[in-house]
Amino acid sequence: MSAKPILRLANIESSYGPITAIRGISLDLMPGQIVTVLGANGAGKTTILKTISGVIAPQKGSIEFEGRRIEGMEPDAVVRLGISHVPEGREVFPFLSIRDNLRMGAYIRGDQREIAQDIEKVFDYFPVLRERQEQLAGQLSGGQQQMLAISRALMSRPKVLLLDEPSLGLSPLLVKEIFAIIRRLNVDDGVSILLVEQNARMALETANYGYVLEVGRVVMHDDCKLLAESPQVRESYLGLHGQADHGKQR
Repeated sequence: MSAKPILRLANIESSYGPITAIRGISLDLMPGQIVTVLGANGAGKTTILKTISGVIAPQKGSIEFEGRRIEGMEPDAVVRLGISHVPEGREVFPFLSIRDNLRMGAYIRGDQREIAQDIEKVFDYFPVLRERQEQLAGQLSGGQQQMLAISRALMSRPKVLLLDEPSLGLSPLLVKEIFAIIRRLNVDDGVSILLVEQNARMALETANYGYVLEVGRVVMHDDCKLLAESPQVRESYLGLHGQADHGKQR
């Protein structure tokens, strides 16, 4: 693993009008790593991802991707560099077919033969999408839309994937399936992943390193195995209130 982060945030501050959402956020994502960001609703997790992807321009601080400053870049320029964002709520194109949604994800590319190959590759990850490829995305279940949103983001061949609440509203079975795919993307394809997730247990089991946010600030960060053993994390995010939980940490 390279000694330099593929993505580095240093003292980032972002606001919505007069309201400051994140203050002094510093975060590193190493190549080949999965990093998770935990925190309650309103802690600033989504704002971090929007700031990286260019949806929000930060007021302070710097963002480096592969050693290049990218803060304040337009979202399409960020995608072209190699960062794809799967937003909270999926935001698929409801009146386009699955296949056309995937082609939209490849809008920065012109290599039609390779685009077709990549569509088949994401169908291998999510066979249900192949079965329904001509169906309108708005007719899919929530879990299928999440699969489509991840697949669409992969069509730009990202080096870094930003995932915002991929388990939101899904059944426990689908959550396990989605997280299994996240692991495969990381291990098999080498995609570095920044994961925002309310399901702290799944996030800590899946990621290598974690950051805990409270009211827009990082209050704790460590290896995920150590975070999972932290009394504060166990009580606040795992709901364990100090009792033993042997055999459930990985």
